[in-house]
Parts: sequence; structure tokens; C-alpha cells
Amino acid sequence: MIKWWEHLKTITKHKMTVMKHCFSVGLYKQGLLHDLSKYSLTEFMVGAKYYQGTRSPNDAEREDKGYTTSWLHHKGRNKHHLEYWMDYDLDRSVAQLVGMPMPKEYVIEMFCDRVAACKIYNDGHYNDRQPWDYYRKGRAGKMLHPESKKTLEKYLKMLVVYGEKYTFKYIKEVEVKQIRREKLRKLMRMTGI
Repeated sequence: MIKWWEHLKTITKHKMTVMKHCFSVGLYKQGLLHDLSKYSLTEFMVGAKYYQGTRSPNDAEREDKGYTTSWLHHKGRNKHHLEYWMDYDLDRSVAQLVGMPMPKEYVIEMFCDRVAACKIYNDGHYNDRQPWDYYRKGRAGKMLHPESKKTLEKYLKMLVVYGEKYTFKYIKEVEVKQIRREKLRKLMRMTGI
């Protein structure tokens, strides 16, 4: 009984931390909508069953069953996960899945998500190098599209060197402003303005 409550507290704390980070960089809608699927029965029940508090319940389910229903559900509904952007290579002779270019706003949300996850799972012992170290140990660098990889690594390295305040300010004042300008130009072209 207590595991579901602890899981609920953990995913809510994570969601609120990502929301705060997204708001800090100017991605308000993404901050509000981030990870809402974790509250669905498909994801929540599995998360509560495999809850440990120190790592993702998806890892425990994967170790138990060989796959994770929760993750398969989650990655297909949340565009800030690189796995959402996997598709077959255009080279039909290879027939392998590769990373497609992610819109920059989702790379930024992925960055915010990684920072928040490190804060939650390293409760009280977080430092700005942990998201970079976690990324380097994982598979993401091998799966991301080269442009998306370059962007994510830029933010992670910036976080290590300059810290959170500077990095979030840079993303908001440079990257998110550029995203908004590009969307406005596209809208103006579409409407003939």
C-alpha cells in the first residue's frame, strides 16, 4: 500500500521539478504537460509495483519481465524522449531504427527532464555534473540524431561548466527566443503575411 503513495510522491516531485525547469527556460506549455502519462493506469500501476525510490521502476520491471509495459507506453506519448523519434533508416537495405532530428524544444525538455531526474534520484547529493555523467554512461548518445545529440551535449556541458542559472538563462534568452522567432516566421509564411 505504501509503495503506491511513495511512487505518487516521486513522480509528482519529478514532474514539478521539470515544470519549474521548463518554466525557467520559457517552455510553459511543455512544463504543464510534462509526463502526464505517468498518472495513467498503464504507467502508474507498474510504477507503484516496481517502486524502489532510488531508480526508475522501469528498470526493475525490465529486469523482472525482460521488457517494460510502462516504458513502451510512456515513450510513445512523450516527445521529450529520444525513443519517440526513432524510425527506420532511409537506406532500405539496412532496415535499422535510427534517431530522427528532434525539434529543439523537445531536446530542451529532455535536458530539463534529465536534470530533474538526477536531482530526484540523488536526493540531497545532486551536483551539476551528474546529468552529464548519467548521459555518458547511457545509450542516448548512440541513439540520438547527430544534431539532437550535439544540442543536448551542448546544454549538459554548459551545465557542468557554468551551472544551472547560467545555462537556463542562456536556453531561455537564446534558444527559446530563436524557436519562437522561427515559429512566427513559419506562421507568417503560411498565412501569407
